[in-house]
Amino acid sequence: MARRRQAREAALQLLYQRDVNPEIDQHIAHEMLDDLVETEDLREFAWQIYTGTLSTIDDVDKKIQAVAENWRVSRMSPTDRNIIRMGVYEMTMMGTAPAVVLDECIEIAKAFGSVQSGQFVNGVLDKMIPEGTA
Repeated sequence: MARRRQAREAALQLLYQRDVNPEIDQHIAHEMLDDLVETEDLREFAWQIYTGTLSTIDDVDKKIQAVAENWRVSRMSPTDRNIIRMGVYEMTMMGTAPAVVLDECIEIAKAFGSVQSGQFVNGVLDKMIPEGTA
């Protein structure tokens, strides 16, 4: 597994926990991250994705809603919804190359989501690639 994929998977797990349990304490999230990720640099990367995604979630959800035909963000599976959220954040706010983000998010969706998750995540994220960065 790619080193950064471990961090992305951990960020997803934290986002999922926050999604299903909005009252989760930041201290508990940090403890979970310590258990999930081996090295400090990867923990920092995962924490940046987690906190950054949370800080922009309302704006990101509006963008997702604008491109997700026949889907409301609230009706998406928590796994797919959070993979898309963190993918949008990483592409738009962290400057990670869209091709890298799509590949990573699709693989994570296949591992953590349903049989259709990879295709669904790909379809939504592909529509959200910032102009001029493809």
